[in-house]
Amino acid sequence: MKLEFLPHTADIKMRVEAKTLEELFKIAMRGMAEILKEGRCNERHNWPLEANISITSKDRTCLLIDFLSEVLSLSCSEKAIYCQLQITTLGAKKMEATIFGTAIDDLDEEIKAVTYHEAKLAKNNNGLWETFVIFDI
Repeated sequence: MKLEFLPHTADIKMRVEAKTLEELFKIAMRGMAEILKEGRCNERHNWPLEANISITSKDRTCLLIDFLSEVLSLSCSEKAIYCQLQITTLGAKKMEATIFGTAIDDLDEEIKAVTYHEAKLAKNNNGLWETFVIFDI
């Protein structure tokens, strides 16, 4: 499991690597939460807020980006950070899950959008799932 933030002009670029797709989705969501409110997911072990998410997309890459976009939208509308993910369905084009989080007063960084630019979810040479995610800030 690996999460790495990389330099990128006017945006934040994140590389995510994991053994399983489920783990990759969890790490990516946690990485986005770290951008929005640094360290918040490390503070709590009880997550009072929850939301159900159902996403259908054209492929796995779009599924991840659409999922992160939905979580970002909920974070903004609910003034919350989502740190835990329980996936019930994860296929090549469909995902159903519950996210868990906590209310916040403000954000450390505002993310305008999760972009499709450079995103390509695939197995790398080490047999791990990997992708880049670029956040427009």
